[in-house]
Amino acid sequence: MLFDRLQTRLRIRRGDQSLRSQIENVRAYLEALPPPAPGAAPVWVFNASTRIHRLSLNGAFGLLTAWSLRAAGVPVRPLVCRAGMEQCTLGTQRLHPDAPPPCRRCTAFSDLLFSGLPEVPLRRPAAADLRMEALDTLPLAELLRWGRDGMQLGSLILPTLRWVLRRHDLMDDEPTRRLARAYLRSASALANEFDAALALERPRALVVFNGILFPEAVARERARRAGVPVFTHEVGLRPFSAFFSAREATFREVTLDPGDELTETEAHRLDEYLRMRFSGRFSMAGIDFWPEMRTPPAWLEGRLSGFRQAVVVFTNVVFDTSQLHANTLFDSMFEWLEHVRGAIARHPQTLFILRAHPDEDRPGKESQQTVSDWFARSGLAAAPNVVFLGPSEYISSYDLMRRAKLVLVYNSSVGLEASIAGLPVLSAGRARYSQVPTVFLPGTRREYGLALRALLEAETLSVPDAFAAHARRFLYHELFRASLDLSEFLDQEPGFPGMVLLRRFDPRRLEASEALGAIRAGILAGAPFEVRSIRARAAAAHAAL
Repeated sequence: MLFDRLQTRLRIRRGDQSLRSQIENVRAYLEALPPPAPGAAPVWVFNASTRIHRLSLNGAFGLLTAWSLRAAGVPVRPLVCRAGMEQCTLGTQRLHPDAPPPCRRCTAFSDLLFSGLPEVPLRRPAAADLRMEALDTLPLAELLRWGRDGMQLGSLILPTLRWVLRRHDLMDDEPTRRLARAYLRSASALANEFDAALALERPRALVVFNGILFPEAVARERARRAGVPVFTHEVGLRPFSAFFSAREATFREVTLDPGDELTETEAHRLDEYLRMRFSGRFSMAGIDFWPEMRTPPAWLEGRLSGFRQAVVVFTNVVFDTSQLHANTLFDSMFEWLEHVRGAIARHPQTLFILRAHPDEDRPGKESQQTVSDWFARSGLAAAPNVVFLGPSEYISSYDLMRRAKLVLVYNSSVGLEASIAGLPVLSAGRARYSQVPTVFLPGTRREYGLALRALLEAETLSVPDAFAAHARRFLYHELFRASLDLSEFLDQEPGFPGMVLLRRFDPRRLEASEALGAIRAGILAGAPFEVRSIRARAAAAHAAL
């Protein structure tokens, strides 16, 4: 145990030294460049909800973006929280919500990261705001509807409450209300600070992490009201890749050219990715979801053989910020599962395999409102036509799909992969891949119920040929055009899943990198945040001849 602690301390020390050295290297390079043009409007960068004292992927994306813009001659000003919040996203301890946030460690890390860049400090006012005393007596529902100065702060803090408490349905108890009040006071103070900063300086653009968690959501709202363009970023689908958007990075909205078919080389590249994915060898945001992947055991094969047909039901992590976009037909994933429970009772000759998401019990991020708990309360454990697979049962989802007549999803990524495999998929929520025709997505809850019954009762199912083709094009676009590869700058920090270190790169790459060039073009010129396709490169090369 002592040896392990010493090893951890040594890794932290080495990581800190490596990070500090490369930051100093970049700082020296940037300071040697000509200064930005006098009077040029700066780009503001804000990411208070993604790192405290280690460098996360999204923290690195914001830092590399700031450096890249400055290397291109654009002034940059990071918005730096200087103990500006009573409570913040990552500073909240779920089991001890009254504990203050670690402001000293956070601001010290900000000093390191943004060394050499002039900042916009965000501080909490010393005097109490008397207009907020009324919050002390409000129930949770009213706190979540509370607003001021025309801004619905209650709705802005709701995703953060769900994310921090690891649940969708919040309890109206005093710890939850106390945390909601702290977030509301913090959001209100931040709004005032942003407005004051905007009164002094009008930025060219604002770049924020995620845009959903409340500090960045408040910044985004205030900037938009002032007419400032706002860009959001999230992790991309490939390791060390970023997704940037002028809209919702958490939804990964993209625009496909209808006539842009995959080339043979692109199709082969996608097939190789899918081969790795179907074998469980993939990660996202530095997390490996599948330590192993097994074929369905004999007992499950036996159950499958005893029914007329099988349906696989894939669930999500209910507090994830992507769920905001999914809740269109149903108010939540659990409400949808209740609807599915009714279908299970009406179709006893169909075996329903319910699959909990493998991230539900990730250490340190365990869900507090789980599909496992819902299943235990639902009474379905006694149903003869139900199999439940928990988050730690690493049976291949892809093998299950191949044995199924129908795949049911809320907005899970596996729906896109099932569509690529030519399987019928019925989605109950707005998924990122429903931007193009890839799955069956009814327009209303009633239509969903009718579609589910029709699909379950049909002797055979057919899927439009275009679904698989659209799904392949969409996934390729996400993977290799919109997921901007920044791996030349980043490396995994040993012992800290999801945290990264900076590689020892040549600072001139900040301007020469294709991915960072796409980010700059998106922020400064409104171009798509994507690398150019093989066909576009070939066309450009031909035009240059």
